[in-house]
Amino acid sequence: MEKYIKPFVDASVGVFSSMVGLSVTVGRPYLCEINSPHEWDISGVIGLTGQARGAVVLSMKKDLALSITTALTEKAQQEINEDVVDAVGELINIIAGNAKKGLESDFKLVISLPTIVEGPKHRIAWPLEQTRIICIPFTTGDGNEFWLSVALESQQGA
Repeated sequence: MEKYIKPFVDASVGVFSSMVGLSVTVGRPYLCEINSPHEWDISGVIGLTGQARGAVVLSMKKDLALSITTALTEKAQQEINEDVVDAVGELINIIAGNAKKGLESDFKLVISLPTIVEGPKHRIAWPLEQTRIICIPFTTGDGNEFWLSVALESQQGA
């Protein structure tokens, strides 16, 4: 399982460093329950299909989303708005795209367009209840946290 998670971790670290200018520390990945409690305010969701199927979700609190968007747009953000939604969508799109490249030797994947879910303590409805969801916590250099959740199930028996 670790080799399937590593491309997502590497992509997340790279995107936050190069696009947002934030160094991040990767926490210990863990299996999370579909209805695990959380404190997220916004999530970007990308569906995965092809030789494997599932989803990858980038989730964070409002303050980090505003800070990221401010860094990307060079315009101070006060509330979750269209710019913030676009920024979170772009981040998850690039993370999923880069991870897809890292998985090409194992799976041919197609990624969907990003969908954004917002609101305090929102819930993600995962596509497959039997799929294990791996949650990967990250902490930015300034102490903010975000999570990347990955559910990936092989369609080829791998």
